[in-house]
Amino acid sequence: MTRDGGLIDRRAARVLLLDPAGRVLMLHGWDPARPEHTYWFTVGGGLEPGESLLEAAVREAFEETGLRFAAADLEGPVRTDTVSFPFDGQWFSQEQAFFVARAADTLIDLSRLNDVEQGCIDEARWWSASALEATDERFYPPDLPELLRTVV
Repeated sequence: MTRDGGLIDRRAARVLLLDPAGRVLMLHGWDPARPEHTYWFTVGGGLEPGESLLEAAVREAFEETGLRFAAADLEGPVRTDTVSFPFDGQWFSQEQAFFVARAADTLIDLSRLNDVEQGCIDEARWWSASALEATDERFYPPDLPELLRTVV
């Protein structure tokens, strides 16, 4: 849905996918309209019609990592917020909820990414809060190290 000014309203579920060491899985990608604008971001994405935030979190975790979780396996939401951002030449206003999932398996499978994601995601990596604080690379949300420390 678009509102005045061309902002596209969107609801999304994000997943703080943690390994046994308390590191979060981040995906590395870029904006197709600005390929030089690279960044790391948490697993997750927009809701499909009729889908709840929790259902979207479970689905997105599987699609983006190959790891299966039951809804009861997820904690949260541990945070909700609204962000605005450009992507592929359009501006989005995204209401998002963050859930926590704890993975025993750290082997990630990116083969289920959709066509758009396949064109702009190239890597998955586990990050500790301290590694995020030490990097010069861009990541979202920018206060992720503090958020990680509250959920680990």
